Amino acid sequence: MTNKTVHIENTSLNGTITVPGDKSISHRSIMFGSIAKGTTTVTGFLEGEDCLRTIEAFKQMGVKIERNGSNVKIESQGMDAWEEPQDILYMGNSGTTTRLLLGLLAGSNVHAVLSGDESIAKRPMKRVINPLREMNAQITGRQDGQFAPLAVKGSPLQAITYDMPVASAQVKSAILLAGLNAEGTTIVREQETTRDHTELMLKQFGVEIATKDKVISLAGGQKLTASHVEVPGDISSAAFFLVAGAIAENSEIVLENVGLNETRTGIIDVLQAMQADLTIEPYENEHAEKAGRVTIRTSQLQATTIDGEIIPRLIDEIPIIALLATQARGTTIIKDAEELKVKETNRIDAVVAELAKLGADIQATDDGMIINGPTRLSGASLKTYGDHRIGMMDAIASLVTTGPIELDDAACIAVSYPNFFEDLQGLIK
Repeated sequence: MTNKTVHIENTSLNGTITVPGDKSISHRSIMFGSIAKGTTTVTGFLEGEDCLRTIEAFKQMGVKIERNGSNVKIESQGMDAWEEPQDILYMGNSGTTTRLLLGLLAGSNVHAVLSGDESIAKRPMKRVINPLREMNAQITGRQDGQFAPLAVKGSPLQAITYDMPVASAQVKSAILLAGLNAEGTTIVREQETTRDHTELMLKQFGVEIATKDKVISLAGGQKLTASHVEVPGDISSAAFFLVAGAIAENSEIVLENVGLNETRTGIIDVLQAMQADLTIEPYENEHAEKAGRVTIRTSQLQATTIDGEIIPRLIDEIPIIALLATQARGTTIIKDAEELKVKETNRIDAVVAELAKLGADIQATDDGMIINGPTRLSGASLKTYGDHRIGMMDAIASLVTTGPIELDDAACIAVSYPNFFEDLQGLIK
């Protein structure tokens, strides 16, 4: 626990930053490099706690991984050479590591136990375990696998056709990764399109995978070929500075190398809908993931409604979007976001509680929130709930408060953005 006081009221933010590497892509680069036989290299890897947990898990299974800052080299003899870990695989706060590893381990030769921190112990795992069990996965855990710790005993798998009941890239990815080792063709049907980093990276590693009309299919038995992964900046991390630039007075922030994968750019769509002064310059590149330069300037914001198909494309950005809405003219409505209740914390309740402490006109609904603005906010002591995205939202709020904000646990921000406060301070001129 590290308390931190933040007070940058009436400060303009100007300059250029490069946000840390994409968390989702960083996780997958280590996983796929550990499946593939040969040497995989990664640049731009996120040195956050969650992604380091993924590295440690595969090291415990005998994969040779060397890291020099954001550069990583993975030398693997393939999945068949994985060793049974001698100790519990500790996931920390990482739901991505936990759920995707369940899919990989289900069809492996390994028996392993996955555990994590207090947050992971509360997060629902049945949504992953149910389809994996349909594939013949041998998984046990608390309350019949509803919660971690979870034990996985690798076994022969059978392909399934699965209709996704919730929009979750983690569930989709776990099923597809299990499908690599299943007999037959695994098919996943989505109701709403979720982030497609797994599909893109599987193709990069030589796997044939078909996607059409929200239906993804993958034949089992395919082997991955070692590759080089360039990780772009995480748009979920960039979102905090996009909002900061829009709400802080006399500001202009340039964000370099931001990931522009269409399944993740809902935050940009929302900013444009709210009439933010935003410029996007895509890079020309041949990599699996799109990236570019994004410039944001102080804006006169208008309220909007955020719902439906866009929600999976910005689910992690909703906390900072809620803060943005407190500075927009009119009533912003966020709905269809029930998934926020099962993140690192119940983010609907957490966001509403903390912004209300600052004087925001905000109320929770069953599937989102309603925010009236613009509102001048006041300083207060805020909770982060051990949730990195709530912590960063709290800190950015100090740009529009009349007094300081004190965070009860600023250390949690290191999960996805270890240098967050340094980058923020560097923009103050």
